[in-house]
Amino acid sequence: MPYVSDLKHLDHTATIEYRHEVVRKGVHLLSLSIPIIYFFISRQLALYLLLPVTTIFIIIDTARYYIPPVTRWFYRWFGWLLRRHETDTNRKRLNGASNVLISALLCVLLFPKIIAINAFTILIISDTTSALIGRRFGRRRFLAKSLEGSLAFFISAVIVIFIAPKIDRLPMEYVIGIIAAAIGTIVEALPIKIDDNLSIPLAVGLSLWGLYALLLPAIDLTRLM
Repeated sequence: MPYVSDLKHLDHTATIEYRHEVVRKGVHLLSLSIPIIYFFISRQLALYLLLPVTTIFIIIDTARYYIPPVTRWFYRWFGWLLRRHETDTNRKRLNGASNVLISALLCVLLFPKIIAINAFTILIISDTTSALIGRRFGRRRFLAKSLEGSLAFFISAVIVIFIAPKIDRLPMEYVIGIIAAAIGTIVEALPIKIDDNLSIPLAVGLSLWGLYALLLPAIDLTRLM
């Protein structure tokens, strides 16, 4: 019965792809070290650390498209971690690790520390839960993603908001965080071409910054530096 055989093959392929996604997200979670370390060091030191590392990653990531020895080395060791769009030689996109580092660098450059930590932590935690829950249990559509994955994103983002550091831990700070989490959830689900690793923390960070200015203008966001 070839039909049954095809179904088994598809199921086996999907299982392997999901396992790869679990490993990719496990590596992704290692990026939590960035906001944790940033909490204890100055903005200047964080930039001194992030800038050279990000530059090296971008150079290697770009070189794999143009320099054959780098191509062979890169795909031998890291090729299995890449998604299909990250291996497209026509569009030549950066991989997830490079985009995560660019995102971290932008967060540190653009936002007060408290906002950068909250926004970047939501990226790491909620993007991971959204992908794993959505791929495994996603059945109903929400914008360009699954409703189940988006709910996982929002719930985990709210948990981050309640755990991550705040300025004064005022009730309104958590309200602001929950609204920003909802905005991040929508941005993650939108059919946009910007990499999630960039769009999510920037959307959450800008939302937090704007909401603090609107609802808690007296709070000094630079107090945690």
